[in-house]
Amino acid sequence: MLDPGSRRGKPPRHLADLDPQQRREAVVALGLPAFRADQLSRHYFSRLLDDPQQMTDLPAGARTAVGEALFPRLLTEQHCLVADGGDTIKTLWRLVDGARVESVLMRYAVHGSRAQLGEESDDGATATARLTVCVSSQAGCGMACPFCATGQLGLTRNLSAAEIVGQVVAGSRHARDHGLADRVSNVVFMGMGEPLANWAAVRAALHRMVDPSPAGLGLSARRVTVSTVGLVPRIADLAAEGLPVTLALSLHAPDDQARDELVPINSRWPVAEVLDAARDYARRTGRRVSIEYALIRDVNDQAWRAELLAKLLTSRGRGWVHVNPIPLNPTPGSRWTASRPSVERAFVDVLRAAGVPTTVRDTRGRDIDGACGQLAAHER
Repeated sequence: MLDPGSRRGKPPRHLADLDPQQRREAVVALGLPAFRADQLSRHYFSRLLDDPQQMTDLPAGARTAVGEALFPRLLTEQHCLVADGGDTIKTLWRLVDGARVESVLMRYAVHGSRAQLGEESDDGATATARLTVCVSSQAGCGMACPFCATGQLGLTRNLSAAEIVGQVVAGSRHARDHGLADRVSNVVFMGMGEPLANWAAVRAALHRMVDPSPAGLGLSARRVTVSTVGLVPRIADLAAEGLPVTLALSLHAPDDQARDELVPINSRWPVAEVLDAARDYARRTGRRVSIEYALIRDVNDQAWRAELLAKLLTSRGRGWVHVNPIPLNPTPGSRWTASRPSVERAFVDVLRAAGVPTTVRDTRGRDIDGACGQLAAHER
């Protein structure tokens, strides 16, 4: 195992990195019968246990070896901040090699006046509380979006599938232990990193989240959202995976001139190509795509850009997309700041008048370094 402060490297193998067949092979290699793999999986994914010493149906003599081989400690809580009357809990995790990532646990009402971090309601259920965990997929990010705190950090490394899943398990454990809910109900890949740039690990993590027990956590795929700045080939891979997760496209500008500056990867996959890929995702999966649009004062919030965005979306059909304008959560010292409320309202009015479903996304944790990457940057 890597120690904190050592060179960056691949984290140790964990049960959540393995599919069911690989778990059986792993326990057999430890000298245990294959059925122990399902026992261990139920403990971790259903009971949220990660300490074999607490797994009383496991032979006492095997617990230490199982812990070392399949349950290494991947995430260590370094800092925790609470905001919004306890409804938002942001955690800074230290990984085994000293890298740091963030996750955020959020409690929402299902129905409200503002969108819930890229989520859609699956049905017409009556209003109730919903617990969402926002997870990181990379330590830092290599996409270099200039208004994003994580983008300013640069990329340290990809997270493993188990490091990603571990954030969900930790959130569920906190919810259960504090009487908030039995477990997390929604997951959004909107923390640190570009998920589709870490496709292999994110793909595996998605299966661990949605596969039924004992294979995984058994979450509804419809309540998992994967965000991307627009890696077109990986959007196609996600569609081909056959998991009806929600795709959230971080667009932030409808024209290549502005998007080249705000989302540098746009120089490789420009607006039209990215929107075509998103439209194809909706067609292939039957899932409505979310367009994330951070409103930045005097940069991308002009009415003519709202008109252009509406034209680009409606020209590709109706009913396939939902726009979430986001009041920018500015980072300290940045020249980027949120649009004026009147400008935000005008932008939204243009989209709605064109028949584009639009909901301003709720923002959380402004008083606790709410933008992804701020807490990690301060702790460096």
